[in-house]
This record gives sequence, C-alpha cells and structure tokens, in this order.
Amino acid sequence: MSQAPQSGGLSDRLVDGLLELISEGALGPGDSLPTVRELAQRFAVTTPTIREALRRLQTTDAVRMRHGSGIYVGDGIHRMLMPNPNSTPLKDEHIVQLVEARLTIEPGIAALAAANRTVDDLERLARAVDTAKRAAEDNRPKLNFHRELAAASGNQVLFEVVDSLLAARSREQRALRAQIENRARDYEQHVAIFLAVESGDVEQARHLTEQHLHDLRTTVTDHLGTHE
Repeated sequence: MSQAPQSGGLSDRLVDGLLELISEGALGPGDSLPTVRELAQRFAVTTPTIREALRRLQTTDAVRMRHGSGIYVGDGIHRMLMPNPNSTPLKDEHIVQLVEARLTIEPGIAALAAANRTVDDLERLARAVDTAKRAAEDNRPKLNFHRELAAASGNQVLFEVVDSLLAARSREQRALRAQIENRARDYEQHVAIFLAVESGDVEQARHLTEQHLHDLRTTVTDHLGTHE
C-alpha cells in the first residue's frame, strides 16, 4: 500500500503522491491510471478524498477523468506554466502589455528556433504559414504560427510562456485581431520569418520577428487609441 507524502495537507499530499505514481510508472499522456477505488486503497483514504485530489489534477489537465471509461494521464502532465482560465476581461492597457511582452520574448525565441529547428518543426511551421492565407470559413484544423515558432525553439518553458500569452482571454484577443488584422501583411511576414528559420539564419529570424510584433503593437495601440 502506498502512502501519500507526509508534509502539507492531505489533499496536497495526495496530489504529490499521484504525481509520483505517474512519474515512477513512466506514464505519459493517454496512459491509464488505476480506478478511483484502487487509488483510494493504495493511499489508504476514502474514494471522495481521492476524487478531490484527482479533480485538482484535472484542472491543470494533468489527469483526465472520463465517465464510464477511467482515469488517464492528461496532456498537461509535464507543463510547468498555466494560463489563468478565469481572469477578468482584458482592459485596453492589458492588451497592449500582452503584445509588449511578446515583443520582448518572441524575437529571442525565433532566434532559438532558427538554431534548433527540426524537420518536424519546419513541417508544422509551414502548415501554420498556410493557415494564415486560408479563408475564415475554412474549417480545417488551424495551427498558430507563433505557438509553432515557440515549439521549434526547443525550450518547453518558452513555449508555455507564449502559449499562456496567447491563451489569456483568447476569445477577446481573437475578436480584436479580427478587427485589426492585415492578413496579407501577416502572411508575408510569417513567410519571411519561416524562411529565416528554415535557413538557420538566427539574426534574421530575430530581426523579422521583432519587426512583425512591432507592427502588431503599432496597429493595436492605434486601434485602441493608447499612443505613447
């Protein structure tokens, strides 16, 4: 019988114990876990108590509980940073700050992508570039160019930072982009960044990404009327 770690409250100890169980079993996303009853017996607690710990892990997608199917390791099991899904609506200054954060971070990410990209990374980036020129009513799965660029950097933390910035009140961000986007310009700039990454030109990838996000910042501030 396993025992939950002894420091912290019971729920915290159970969460740590469940994560340890996943780690020691070398389990990954999609792998199944024991049933609630089996986990309760393993940790010597009641089933409602183990369910509470599982629900905590479910909120970060570390585990997924499927009614009538079982408990599985979630895609978020290895994630270190998480966006807040319950943040208040974005104010204009917050939208500008999100773009400024990206302007600070993403040029360096593009440089890393140019240095570290793999064949698979380039394939996904090419598909993301293609996404930008599709009609809005095209229902095929869409890849976000900036997420794929961050993934190509090979740095999981930087990927999660960019993913979190893009996920923050994502519907509001998408609605704003729909009002201000210049699809032709974005497509041309994404193509240029992609070619720099593909050729391994670190400084060009950095420069083009900085220029692209600077243009976005200018467009956003002009639209919102928040000039410096």
